[in-house]
Amino acid sequence: MDCKEKILPLKALIMDVDGVLTDGRIIFDANGIESKQFDVRDGHALKMLSRSGVSLALLTGRYSPVVTKRAQELGIEIVFQRSYDKLKAYAQIRARLGLQDHEVAYIGDDLVDIPVLLKVGFAATVADAVPEVAALVDWQSSRPGGRGAVRELCALIMQTQGTWEPALARYMKRLDGC
Repeated sequence: MDCKEKILPLKALIMDVDGVLTDGRIIFDANGIESKQFDVRDGHALKMLSRSGVSLALLTGRYSPVVTKRAQELGIEIVFQRSYDKLKAYAQIRARLGLQDHEVAYIGDDLVDIPVLLKVGFAATVADAVPEVAALVDWQSSRPGGRGAVRELCALIMQTQGTWEPALARYMKRLDGC
């Protein structure tokens, strides 16, 4: 089965956070306050994908208030943090959405993501993923985690499902009449 056949039925995208939506670095200030950097273009693409009808969820092994805040900004309601058994959390997300494996995409970058990557209908990773993950996915971005990889994936899904051009029209109509 080729990528297009795997992407067409997708109704949800589940994402790891550290190394996918961020560059994987965890920064603490002198007071122990954690910060992360997210790519604004990834965020915009996620909003576009959501508007196209694809559900979004975050699934991470760590807990961070920063992740909660970013999810709220993006309108992502399904957020699993401190998920040490990602396969169990994945099953809960899938059940909550009422979807089958072939209707779900997952993007991860490290060994802990492998069980979910092997289960979903479309497995994706970032350019700087560990080799073991890169070797088993359906698709790998050309951009690293936290630097546009998620935007690439969102565009791929939307282009394949035929929702990219209508989404672009929303922005292009502002140019009419110039």
